Amino acid sequence: MHRLLPWPRRPEPDGPTPARTDYSGAVYGSLLAASVIAATGSVGDFPRLETVVLLLVTGLVFWAAHVYARLTGERSAGRAISWAETRRVGAHEWSIVEAAVLPSIAVAVSPLLGLGLVATGWFALGIAVAQQVTWAYLGALHARASRREASIEAGVNLVLGLIIVAAKASLGH
Repeated sequence: MHRLLPWPRRPEPDGPTPARTDYSGAVYGSLLAASVIAATGSVGDFPRLETVVLLLVTGLVFWAAHVYARLTGERSAGRAISWAETRRVGAHEWSIVEAAVLPSIAVAVSPLLGLGLVATGWFALGIAVAQQVTWAYLGALHARASRREASIEAGVNLVLGLIIVAAKASLGH
């Protein structure tokens, strides 16, 4: 997330274009983390540890899939993929993995907060959805969207997150 924030201030309309306005990896990674949390139940010998590992491994696997897809999908015909290009794309997509960190921390610290396994799942899911909405809002502002447009983007992401919340509730865990 270090590449995403901080920016000095919201750019002026007639000022230079920000270097990066692509928050899609952070939004996508948050949605992915929420989906993983919604699908996991309190099973296994070490459910919290298993959830943390599952969140981080899923983030890494999806990051690798995105890097591979971008490298092969955007490659010019007849041109080999360089290590420099691989590192650049890998760094660009890294926010997918970073988005799994806060929900993982939420799961890891939940015993210190006195949360049981069910409450831990809801707590981590709330963190994942909140960061998804936040990244969507901040990304829109950073791309010079109006506050209204940014709020609409945040609202769309909230609806997506609430669909996952509803799915978790319907699964009964």
